[in-house]
Amino acid sequence: MADLKSSFDTAVADSKKLPEKPDNATLLQLYALYKQASNGDADGKRPGFTDMVGRAKWDAWNGLKGKDAKTAMQEYVDLIESLK
Repeated sequence: MADLKSSFDTAVADSKKLPEKPDNATLLQLYALYKQASNGDADGKRPGFTDMVGRAKWDAWNGLKGKDAKTAMQEYVDLIESLK
């Protein structure tokens, strides 16, 4: 797990240095994987319809409900690697 955590932390840093900004769907996937790896399942209420960005982010994160942190970390690392 220590190696995976280290790889995850490196991928998070690398995400800020990508050669070009990913499309919105990829950004939502990155956000959801990061939140699932860091915080577990989505909690709280779904944002209202006036907060479209917050709602999209919450929906993406909630879509990963039940995914364990290790799997989310590995998928995040793999996605960042594919974007380099």
